Amino acid sequence: MPLHVPPAPAPALRTVLTALGSPTAVREARTPSLRMAEGPVTPELPLPVHVLDRTDPAGTSTRLAAWRFLIRCGERSVAAADTMLTPDGWAFSHFFEGPYITATEHALHQAENMKQSFQARLLSVPELYMLTLWLHGDCAADGATGHPAPSDLLVPLAPAPPGIAAHRPHRVAEFLPVLTHRLTAAPLLSSPA
Repeated sequence: MPLHVPPAPAPALRTVLTALGSPTAVREARTPSLRMAEGPVTPELPLPVHVLDRTDPAGTSTRLAAWRFLIRCGERSVAAADTMLTPDGWAFSHFFEGPYITATEHALHQAENMKQSFQARLLSVPELYMLTLWLHGDCAADGATGHPAPSDLLVPLAPAPPGIAAHRPHRVAEFLPVLTHRLTAAPLLSSPA
């Protein structure tokens, strides 16, 4: 089934295009593969990046933190660009590279082969140093708003935290309790009694 990518705000895309056209921004980026790219580079697959703020019996709280664009050169993504919302609107934040670029592409290809249609988003769980591809069941929804529905899928991207398999889709209703347990688990080191 087709994978739906929500449209990014036009100002977010413009800031990324401006940064890609700036020799200073590209040269100062910590992305050797972007600096050494031969040929034109283009921002593609804009994905809203939501952050999981809270998960408990009262509900799940997420907030939109960024729009991420994969930067392609030829047949592959060489980097990503994040934008952030400022009081003046969307602004370019930074370029980066690393394992999440390849993992995101892999998870998106995996999702394209599923029988159900989904809207692609990213969900970050900062406390676990985890990023997931969030496959939202409402393809017509505003990608910048909403919370994970029980029937949505979360696909942990590699590298995933220990004990969580990367690229294995999980229903939100089954996976959020696992995350809640990990987020509320007692610290490993405690003060002596």
